Amino acid sequence: MIYNVSMFNGLHYNSISTYLKDRFGCKVVKLSLDGGFTCPNRDGSKGTGGCTFCSCDGSGTFAGSLAQQLASVPRKWTEDGAVVKYIAYFQNNTGTYASPERLRKLWDEALATAGVVGLAVATRPDCLGPEILELLDEYNKKTFLWVELGLQTANDETAESFNRCSKTAVFRDAAYHLSSLGIKCVIHLILGLPGEDREQFLRSAEFARSLSPFGIKIHMLHLMEDTVMGKGYKESPFPLLTMEEYVSAVCDILEMMPPEITVHRLTGDAPQDELIAPDWTRNKHAVLNAIQKEFKKRGTYQGCRV
Repeated sequence: MIYNVSMFNGLHYNSISTYLKDRFGCKVVKLSLDGGFTCPNRDGSKGTGGCTFCSCDGSGTFAGSLAQQLASVPRKWTEDGAVVKYIAYFQNNTGTYASPERLRKLWDEALATAGVVGLAVATRPDCLGPEILELLDEYNKKTFLWVELGLQTANDETAESFNRCSKTAVFRDAAYHLSSLGIKCVIHLILGLPGEDREQFLRSAEFARSLSPFGIKIHMLHLMEDTVMGKGYKESPFPLLTMEEYVSAVCDILEMMPPEITVHRLTGDAPQDELIAPDWTRNKHAVLNAIQKEFKKRGTYQGCRV
């Protein structure tokens, strides 16, 4: 199939929002849920303190209960008889770092909620043991499901510097296990990690592409209050990407991603009162508009260099 901008609903990339609307026939909203999990690099089983850029809530500042999330859905999306469906997204910390029994209870409760048509589970590659994979396989056969894995970088030296406590080889194995079961995998990348440059961003993206994921999430590094990396930046600032550099790198990465890979995020959200830098990330719409403009200037789109 030949892809072009018109097939991406006017965008230059394959947005997950468009994909879900085409699949379910209506707007689909992700409900960011706090399942009460922690992480193995927080509780001492792998490490302590978590990833040094991660907030104390496991990068789930906006996560909450199902009731809270449903109540926060903008009225404009549901008024006048509009149909909206939901993905229950277990977002923060490590969403499979629990017993199968506890996970089953959480997932069943979510799927029993009116309008919920699927699950998204964010986790670590080292928290996908045989019992968890068996459970995911069961739910994948009865509902719409994807699993999100935080790679951030394919460079183990960088990963060690921010306390990922997991090797890239472990990530590769986990992605293969998910793929062998037909479970959709979404890979997270962070651009702007200390010591990394454009060449390293592209190497990490190439590694992600080699795993044939269902989706990809690209974030700019956020430096936040009450994080180890944020405190370190305040004491000894290091170079950060400009918006122009970030936008250019994002377009480079998407051009090399096969067009069937869904794009789940191209810039992140950070609480305004907790963000230290970069300041330009405060305006999410400006970043997204800049990405569109850069694609138009280049005359390119996702997958054009595959």
